[in-house]
Amino acid sequence: MQTRVHPFLWFDDQAAEAADLYVSLIPKSRVLDTRTYPDGAPGVAPGTVMSVSFELDGLPVEALNAGPQFRFTEAFSFFVSVSTQEEVDALWDGLVAGGGEPSRCGWLKDRFGLSWQIVPTALGELLQDPDPGRAQRAMQAMLGMQKIDIAALHAAADG
Repeated sequence: MQTRVHPFLWFDDQAAEAADLYVSLIPKSRVLDTRTYPDGAPGVAPGTVMSVSFELDGLPVEALNAGPQFRFTEAFSFFVSVSTQEEVDALWDGLVAGGGEPSRCGWLKDRFGLSWQIVPTALGELLQDPDPGRAQRAMQAMLGMQKIDIAALHAAADG
């Protein structure tokens, strides 16, 4: 038996819109399949998008339109590791656009309420610096940020 585990996201009615946004922002991503509700499905018009299968950087994701009964919480987030400030900025700006909410320490909610962590690899490197003073200064700087600023992290670590 082959087992594959992947995220399953419950949306009110924005699964296709969310999938389109996510694959437009994350490299090596694509929508694989969109399925619609059949005739006779309760509470929805025939042809309404039911679910979308897509990949984010090769990770399979399933999104379902099933109504407003359940909402996302910060207990689940997508963690996106990036190398450059340009990548941080593009993802952050794209995910916050249209009603998303910035949070702290690289976290945000997109306009659908899904939480994301946009984290440059430099943060992990600085937090693991063999000099505990540098690591502590980087940590304190990060705790005061919403979107992570790589140059500001380095400046803080350098004292």
